[in-house]
Amino acid sequence: MSKEDRKMLHRDQLAAIQQLKTLSSSTASLQTQLALAGRLHMDNSQVEGVSATEVGEQHLVFSLAKHEFAVKAEMVQGVDRLAEPAPIPNVVPWVRGVINLRGSIVSVVDLRMFLELEQVASTPRTRLLSLQHNEMVICFMVDGVSEMLPVPAAAIVDGNTRQAKIPQWAIPYAAGGALLANRVLILLDVARLLFSDKMQRYQVPG
Repeated sequence: MSKEDRKMLHRDQLAAIQQLKTLSSSTASLQTQLALAGRLHMDNSQVEGVSATEVGEQHLVFSLAKHEFAVKAEMVQGVDRLAEPAPIPNVVPWVRGVINLRGSIVSVVDLRMFLELEQVASTPRTRLLSLQHNEMVICFMVDGVSEMLPVPAAAIVDGNTRQAKIPQWAIPYAAGGALLANRVLILLDVARLLFSDKMQRYQVPG
């Protein structure tokens, strides 16, 4: 790696860390996110057909049912360890309850249950991922959160779910996919998820 490339890598890392600092005012959440920043994969040369100088928009990568999802960093409010939410009556089963998220009461949604996937026990890697669009914030239980990653526009596949290897259950909430040299990321459309008819129906099953 040349001296100029090292400088660019260092500058991008500093920018990503600064972005993570704005995601949450919580000390614990901030420490978690800074730990993620320490594992940034800032080498864009891993993206097929993309020059190393192309800078992609930052995405947070999380796992669900053996698939990797990516969500734009600007949509992320925070990443927290799993905590037991306070249950609330008369809601659908996939709403696990509510938590106090840095001074705000936020619903906790089991994303596996919401998507009607196989239910598995939580693990030490299970995380609460808080996503925001406009004024709406929902906290999602996901299998794990791995890293912050730049996704260059040239790596994004729009509309071709087969090429992007998007499973059927994720298609309604996917903006497309990102094809990297050694992995496939499903790009989550946060607005489509938060404001879906299903998400807005907190009805008791009949």
